[in-house]
Amino acid sequence: MIDAILWDFGGVFTTSPFDAFSRFEAENGLPKDFIRGINATNPTTNAWAQFESNSVSIDEFDDLFAQESKALGHEVGGKAVVALLSGALRPRMVEVLKQCKQQYKVACITNNVKSGQGPSMARSEKKAQQMAEVMALFDLVVESSIEGVRKPNPKIYTLTCERLGVDPAKAVFLDDLGINLKPARELGMQTIKVVSEAQAIDDLATITGLSFPA
Repeated sequence: MIDAILWDFGGVFTTSPFDAFSRFEAENGLPKDFIRGINATNPTTNAWAQFESNSVSIDEFDDLFAQESKALGHEVGGKAVVALLSGALRPRMVEVLKQCKQQYKVACITNNVKSGQGPSMARSEKKAQQMAEVMALFDLVVESSIEGVRKPNPKIYTLTCERLGVDPAKAVFLDDLGINLKPARELGMQTIKVVSEAQAIDDLATITGLSFPA
């Protein structure tokens, strides 16, 4: 029995920032997956982890990320990477959220940074308004940059469930990163790795028994 559905935002409701990373790498002569490699090095203490937990400012992040990337062979400023974060909205996933909201409590758990406009980190006023309308659909939004704790730390999942008033064993969590799903499973949640929009919606339909129009 499911009481709540918890969602990541970037890479779930928007196209993956990894696509933008890949374009940036190709345009700047960087090795494939170079940026993801930086973020995966010392993942609990690196510049990215500090920025998402609001431990450093954007200027400090810019310098720290540049140092980390330079150590791996190619210097990239952190601000250049932050500019790549806000993807294009996936309208069908938004409609699925609206339908789920009629049956379940819904919440967003997002690792984000204090850059751009609002939890979605939108880079323009038009996109910020669009993303804000989606964020308003959730019963609860939990942001790493506000809480000072980020996925995959189990605390952010338990905090979300406590605020929603649900048992983790009666929740489903969707995220595009496997590392973020593992602690959710360990808490008893059913999890869905978002590889594509269509696949994630099909998996959610299987778990909930709901039918989502194509």
